[in-house]
Amino acid sequence: MTTTHFKPIQFNRKALSNDELLAFYKAILLPRLIEDKMMILLRQGKISKWFSGVGQEAISVGCALAMQEDEYMLPMHRNLGVFTTRKLPLERLFMQFQGKENGYTNGHDRSFHFGTKENHIVGMISHLGPQLGIADGIALGNKLSDNKKVTIVFTGDGGASEGDFHEALNVAAVWDLPVIFVVENNQWGLSTPSKEQFRCKQFIDKGIGYGMEAIQADGNNLIDVYETISKARASIVENPRPILIELMSFRMRGHEEASGTKYYPEGIQDKWAVKDPVDNFERFLLDEKVLTQEMITDLRASIKAEINTKWKQADAAPEIQADTEREYKMLFKAHQTATTIPTNATKTNKRLIDALSDGLRQSMEKFDNTVIMGQDIAEYGGVFKITDGFLEQFGKGRIRNTPICESAIVGAALGLSINGYKGIMEMQFSDFVTVGFNQIVNNLAKLHYRWGENADVVIRMPTGAGVGAGPFHSQSTEAWFFHTPGLKIVYPAFPGDAKGLLAAAIEDPNPVMVFEHKALYRSISEDVFDDYYTVEIGKANRIKEGNDISIITYGMGVHWGLEVLEKYPEINADLIDLRTLLPLDTEAIYDSVRKTGKVIVLHEACMTGGIGGELSALITENCFEALDAPVIRSASLDTPVPFATALEDDFLPKKRFEEQLLSLLKL
Repeated sequence: MTTTHFKPIQFNRKALSNDELLAFYKAILLPRLIEDKMMILLRQGKISKWFSGVGQEAISVGCALAMQEDEYMLPMHRNLGVFTTRKLPLERLFMQFQGKENGYTNGHDRSFHFGTKENHIVGMISHLGPQLGIADGIALGNKLSDNKKVTIVFTGDGGASEGDFHEALNVAAVWDLPVIFVVENNQWGLSTPSKEQFRCKQFIDKGIGYGMEAIQADGNNLIDVYETISKARASIVENPRPILIELMSFRMRGHEEASGTKYYPEGIQDKWAVKDPVDNFERFLLDEKVLTQEMITDLRASIKAEINTKWKQADAAPEIQADTEREYKMLFKAHQTATTIPTNATKTNKRLIDALSDGLRQSMEKFDNTVIMGQDIAEYGGVFKITDGFLEQFGKGRIRNTPICESAIVGAALGLSINGYKGIMEMQFSDFVTVGFNQIVNNLAKLHYRWGENADVVIRMPTGAGVGAGPFHSQSTEAWFFHTPGLKIVYPAFPGDAKGLLAAAIEDPNPVMVFEHKALYRSISEDVFDDYYTVEIGKANRIKEGNDISIITYGMGVHWGLEVLEKYPEINADLIDLRTLLPLDTEAIYDSVRKTGKVIVLHEACMTGGIGGELSALITENCFEALDAPVIRSASLDTPVPFATALEDDFLPKKRFEEQLLSLLKL
């Protein structure tokens, strides 16, 4: 393959002054020379991994130059130029690459997997696509604030194959969000060429399907990238809407250095070298008399010296030391909720659904930066009517119907949080959370641990069986998240707790999942405070007190326990309603078990992998001497939730629990 397919880049300086062109040159030269340094350091074993952006620098630098410094950018692997153009201190950036204490993630993550609010950058995770939904949320915050700011987010021709791409672009189009989606079309997704990634001719064709303007430009032409982004940004400020921009380029090196480029067709790198963005821009500036060869030599020497100096500073920084206590502290932004009683302590009888609606409404009134998103929550009031009437009170800006796209909306809730809002999402049924699972366990849960940014997000989860809804509307999904550090989980069994815990969850600046049992929505009621209050997250509640046996449970299990104890008044039992699953109130559990010596753990979720297994292990490890019998677990069958009533009754543990309880008492 010859090099005649491409011609050197032709630049049009337009209205750019010599000083501006020189600044552009310095901006694009810096990441290229850092790349050169990183290649040496990688071979020396001084860094463990490197994703090269050689050949694509014009995209990162041109986009960063075109955006205002207080506008958010969401870069990817090969966007070193975004970080350098935003003037992140090089020594700290190098510490990040080394996993040092003063890197941006304190050794918790690598390369560009970090963000910095000071520089308005939100870093990626390895799953690539979730960035796009976060950008939607940041852009939504800008739109609600009417601050005339635009968000820009990057993806690649490979990453654009993910469902997150479709969801995020669709939401942005439907909501007219001020966001620029940049597709870096570098022809490859790791070793897979574009022809095996998609069959459309070009990404700008996708804009038609989303009802979105789409523009294609030469991603190796620094001036064209700058002009394209600048014009798009200015247009969006005047007329808020998303724009898709495809920037054509080529990845000169491997996906990451260890993977190499043996799969490349012979000669393809030589072909694209003709369009090298740094060399071409340098030649253009020489022709324009903006640069001289002497200036180039001096600039390169100066930048290299700075890179070497900053690397030495980073390298001299002490190696990170493990501190287990600190590791746990990094999971959450510091926050302490307390149980509060309103000044006007009047109460009204409320069903669980009424209490939740009341707590949600009062939280919206208390925090005017709160936005609720979900399917059918606006005019319709939600499938369970918890947000009925909210649209009229708070308006469409804060009560937002969404397309069917759980991943993008969880991401948008996180983006709102990054931009100073509180994001609340109603998962129409907790079963549907599978489609947004990645955003929850890999973005919300890990964000504060990774780079100190909190996720001020609440996800409401209508859950549970017993209503004849079958396998896809009845699952108990809390155990899926109980395993994930960085999340908080509450699961109220009574209206009063439901209102107070939901309010506390919204106050909490960390990600909280609120599980609400559908079968309890309208089947139970109690007197509940009318005014706003909170119930402390992380505190269990002893519903009944006794010395014979401990029943440890939550949610519907609390009511099953009460029914059995009412049927057998002679049983003197401690009935512990956990209320919060993460963080777990182990003190309340241990105190009860040490008193009674016998314990049964009851939950609606399936037995295997359920929370009961972890509770049983904790009790055995910490209370073994106090136990008079084995810890018993009572749970649903290890099958999907069946539809027919007789089968569902057999699936649920209610009847088995009664038998197990009586049997345990006889031991």
